[in-house]
Amino acid sequence: MTYQRWTLRTDHTSYTVRLSPDGPWAELDAWGPLGVEDGPSALDWSHRTHFITPADAAPAEYLPYGLRPFTGSELVVRGRGEDRGVWWEFAGAEETAGGLRLAFTDELTGLRTVLCYETVPGTDVILRWAEFTAATGLRLERLDSAAVTVPVRGAARLTYLSGQWSQEFQHTRLDLTRGTFSIGSLQGAPGHAYAPWLAVQDGDATYGVALEWPGNWHITAEAEPGGAVRVRAGRVPHEGAVHLAAGETLATPRLACAFSPDGLDGLSRVWHRYERRLTGDRLHRTRKVLYNSWEATGFDVDAAGQLELAKAAADLGAELFVVDDGWFTGRGDDTGGLGDWYPDPEAFPQGFDRFVADVRALGLDFGLWVEPEAVSPGSRLHTEHPEWVYRIDGRPARLVRNQLLLDLGRTDVQDFVIGTLDRLLGAYGIGYLKWDMNRPPTERGRPGTGPADAVDLDAEHVAGYLRVLDHLRAAHPDVTVEGCAGGGGRIEHATIARTDVVWPSDNTAPMDRLRVQHGFLHAHAPHVMSSWVTDAPGIFDPRPRSLAFRFVNAMCGVLGIGADLRAWTPEQRAEAARWIARYKEVRDVVHHGEARLLGTPDDPTCGVQFDAGDRTVVAALSTGRLDGAPLLPGRPDRLRLRGLDPAARYRDTATGTPYGGAHLLHHGLPFAWSAEHDADLVVLRRL
Repeated sequence: MTYQRWTLRTDHTSYTVRLSPDGPWAELDAWGPLGVEDGPSALDWSHRTHFITPADAAPAEYLPYGLRPFTGSELVVRGRGEDRGVWWEFAGAEETAGGLRLAFTDELTGLRTVLCYETVPGTDVILRWAEFTAATGLRLERLDSAAVTVPVRGAARLTYLSGQWSQEFQHTRLDLTRGTFSIGSLQGAPGHAYAPWLAVQDGDATYGVALEWPGNWHITAEAEPGGAVRVRAGRVPHEGAVHLAAGETLATPRLACAFSPDGLDGLSRVWHRYERRLTGDRLHRTRKVLYNSWEATGFDVDAAGQLELAKAAADLGAELFVVDDGWFTGRGDDTGGLGDWYPDPEAFPQGFDRFVADVRALGLDFGLWVEPEAVSPGSRLHTEHPEWVYRIDGRPARLVRNQLLLDLGRTDVQDFVIGTLDRLLGAYGIGYLKWDMNRPPTERGRPGTGPADAVDLDAEHVAGYLRVLDHLRAAHPDVTVEGCAGGGGRIEHATIARTDVVWPSDNTAPMDRLRVQHGFLHAHAPHVMSSWVTDAPGIFDPRPRSLAFRFVNAMCGVLGIGADLRAWTPEQRAEAARWIARYKEVRDVVHHGEARLLGTPDDPTCGVQFDAGDRTVVAALSTGRLDGAPLLPGRPDRLRLRGLDPAARYRDTATGTPYGGAHLLHHGLPFAWSAEHDADLVVLRRL
């Protein structure tokens, strides 16, 4: 049987779609390494149906309820006063260099659906999304971005990133033999419980998806009969549906799809390359060593205390000083001030501009914390514009963290936020902006705009958030922007594409942070991972670790310091200065090189390997007994490296020790751990 078939190719993979021989839909023919499409499809299950329709059994790329009534559809549509369901016909294909568009139309509803595919040059990522155009008014009760089908020979090994506030990005695995697995968020942001990311493994063959959407979302995996798992992903409208007016076109968020034959570690490098691509030219801007004053002073912010910390930070070699919460009027604690973004004149009696100039005179760039979506009930902003907050008529306004949330879907609120940030960035020498979001929407309504289900509040808030970030990029291109949401509550590709770094977690304790970063680096690149050295004790894993451990762990991303430097001894400050100097020597390798995750935090020794040019940087960390005792007395622990040339020779730049590539791959780097020596940074140069 002949049928239409299209293949998209990336640097190392191919993705082949065909029109199904069983009906008017597109289905996956092959996905994997280049050439995987040559041969009979491993997904060809045509006509193998019993008591379900062919569409329900198909490895369909995207199907509406109507055609696929039993096993889960990506699109549920209802016309006014009509039954749910769409039955479409193929309406043509459009191929471009690196792109594909497949159109389907339904005569009865007048809905035109286009399935869109786009390869990303220099990566092994394929972007997928759907576009809908209505001839008449329609109600979209489900509008996923895409579905992908992965053939498996046994149970599907799912890997996802779970957690809670202060315990984000926990690397979690599940074997799914049959049934449905689902993760998501209804908090108006990706949330702390799950990241919008999923990997499916069949042996070393590893498939991944990541949703580009900083609002409500879901990812669902279904283990189906016949040896396959089908993954669907998309946004979740706050009111349960989206209205599409006649003549209107709506696009879903993009779903990034990636494949690696080299397991989860190989898949992580695919995502890292993609995020370096998202960063664009800003990738080559040096990410400065940061000092943030929050853990030292909290809300007790004044010019004298901040300058004392800034001087200590500059002496260590820090390059950037960030004043966190507490710098603006009415902000003596977390009950007031949000929305009134003016420096507190009592805290800065000689003027905020003088304070910023004094910080800069120390050789430091200057940064500021803001939470532009939040408002305190007693603020001047809330008094003047109570209609700007989310609320429902006749219902009480619930406080979360003593604050309310601005309706950023409103154009006037967006204009206020843009004007506020323009004013601050224009009036003072601010080179860094930390954007925080600490409060999810609860009573999410907008009185006076008609029926609640006719307003797509989630999408409008997302659009407003992205509009402000886009404005910052265009109007203030030299300002570095950090994305934060009570830690890692809003980290996905739309945010990463518009910020320079993100904050994975508020938990900076050494062993806790190691687990956060281990999971984070599976999905996201080192150059976007802000990581601090602090004095915080462990919350979930209280084992103490040395200052060296804290530095080496933080150097696996973008190094920052958040400790109270006034309490550090001269010996601690001298050690910190040495680590910062070492970090500056290798950060280009960390941020631009290929990263490999070596072991896990459950192993006695784990680490991260970074390769760029003729240099290999290994951050090694001892997670075992506090006395560092090895399994056999006198024998050092070893960390096997990966990806090196076995025939090449390498030299430790600090000790001069030579190694053969095969030795490092087979035996690994030796580490003699002790209570005083529980971390190390090794730089190898290829000879």
